[in-house]
Amino acid sequence: MVNVALKLPAFEAPARPLADELVNNPGIDRILSSVRGHLGVEIAFVSRYVEDEQRELTHVSTDLGLPMGPGFRENREESYCWHILNGRLPELIQDPADHPMTRELAITDFLPVGCHINTPLRLADGTVWGSFCALGRKPDRTLTPRDLAILKSFAGLAAERIEASLEEDVMLRQARRRVEAMLDGHAVTMFQQPIHDLKSGKPVGVECLARFPDLTKRGPQAWFDDAEKTGLGSELEMTAVRCALETVGQVPEGIYAAINASPETIMSGTLRQVLEQSEATNLVIEVTEHQLVDDYAALAREIEALKPFAKIAIDDVGTGYAGLRHLIELGPDILKMDMVLTRDCDSDPARRAIAAAMVQFSRDIGAKLVAEGIETEAERAVMQDLGVDYGQGYLFARPLPVVAAQQHLLGVAMG
Repeated sequence: MVNVALKLPAFEAPARPLADELVNNPGIDRILSSVRGHLGVEIAFVSRYVEDEQRELTHVSTDLGLPMGPGFRENREESYCWHILNGRLPELIQDPADHPMTRELAITDFLPVGCHINTPLRLADGTVWGSFCALGRKPDRTLTPRDLAILKSFAGLAAERIEASLEEDVMLRQARRRVEAMLDGHAVTMFQQPIHDLKSGKPVGVECLARFPDLTKRGPQAWFDDAEKTGLGSELEMTAVRCALETVGQVPEGIYAAINASPETIMSGTLRQVLEQSEATNLVIEVTEHQLVDDYAALAREIEALKPFAKIAIDDVGTGYAGLRHLIELGPDILKMDMVLTRDCDSDPARRAIAAAMVQFSRDIGAKLVAEGIETEAERAVMQDLGVDYGQGYLFARPLPVVAAQQHLLGVAMG
């Protein structure tokens, strides 16, 4: 046997913890269990190589009460796996007594090791991430190269799952860095989309919308999705809130400015604290409906605490998670009907029927109703005929830079 050229990872110190989805991956657990069943051995495990010339067990399948489990570390030179990787021991060992080197390894007598079958775990670029191993406490002369081939097939399945998790981890780290770069607000630009009274045509409000770099490649929702996935959802939302508050002074008198916030951000109390320090007036907090709410009572309490500083609007009514309980318990001043109900309402009686019901509901609870996504004169006419109060959409104006929005609002109001 000869040493072989190895491509090992660039070891970090300390090694980055594995993602929970990988540590608790039921697929890898099933693979290890299947290997044990096929070979008739007591132990199967996956390990990785880490800093300080160590190896770490990441997944262990056994019915034995072993003193080692996931997270256990040892010097790699003390393991069969490392010597197999370097060509000093064969991948298939029917009996350690056949190989003088095994006598030098404490693990041989400690477990004891009776038979051992192992293959390196290589990533797609050839990097040796770790090893895939099965072993029994008694020698087994019936193990053959065919068993080794089957173990390698199982190892390939495990390697695919490991690599997918590592790639996801890299993408999440990149996403987190992107989001963190936005949190000081310097790279965030605010746009405002006007909201008009359907009867008079006059502007009544604007919705403040955050825009981020590379807008043509990654829309705002992609940024907020990244923030949510990396645990920075509320932080990015609050950055957008602060940036929006800096622009509301340019909204003409008598026209409200709506700022978006999720239930999670509202329940954190951070939004209330910011509004308490703000001198902005004529605000509307638009509660987005992209999350399930587990504690309505907590949300309702925090919404009530916001009402001295802003009116409350519920976004995406008709398609979100809220339902009637959400609408009733939060006591909204404004309901925003999702554009799914607005789109093609002039030719779809089902959409008109739901919109008519929303009109009656909003009147019953004393709230104004906004139809989002109005793009044609026909859609506007239907919504007006049904009694919808306000409209928002490309028919009136696209989201505009703050100065352009101000000019639009003043021009329409004076026209």
